[in-house]
Amino acid sequence: MKILWELYRSFFVIGGLTFGGGYAMLPMLQRELVDNKKWVTNDDLLNYFAIGQCTPGVIAVNTATLVGYRMRKVPGAIAGTLGVISPSIIIITVIAAVLENFMDILWVQQAFAGIRVAVCALILSSVVKLCKSNIKHKWQLIPAVGALALSLLGASPVIVVALCIVGSLFLGRKVKSHG
Repeated sequence: MKILWELYRSFFVIGGLTFGGGYAMLPMLQRELVDNKKWVTNDDLLNYFAIGQCTPGVIAVNTATLVGYRMRKVPGAIAGTLGVISPSIIIITVIAAVLENFMDILWVQQAFAGIRVAVCALILSSVVKLCKSNIKHKWQLIPAVGALALSLLGASPVIVVALCIVGSLFLGRKVKSHG
């Protein structure tokens, strides 16, 4: 029961202190789940994040569900999921009740602009960390750059992941046979 509460609490904090959606949540997930709790490795987190990106639903919820399931099966999945969505439900309910009255105020608009900039920086920081820990061979830069290009061109995440799988299988085999 203690681990279920820890799952709920950890994901509640992550869900309550992250602005900008799933990608912005990545630095907090890394710090809490990989560094502090050691519930998952960076590779595990990246795998869960990739699955969360390619499956229907919100990345953060999918990731919380997967981590919770890993820790304590269905009860863990429920605890992680409820933990990550509870703050949003509370915050959105409060914001919906009062936001319309304040959106015309200049400093509120500027505060939201600042939040968006901070979220972009946090996402970039996570991407750099994940690239450093997951691109282990020079040949892996080819599918990474290809995935970035396809993403910037608006390709579906499913197509990007599928092409990276095929490309990595092909390039990895080719490098291994020549190495």
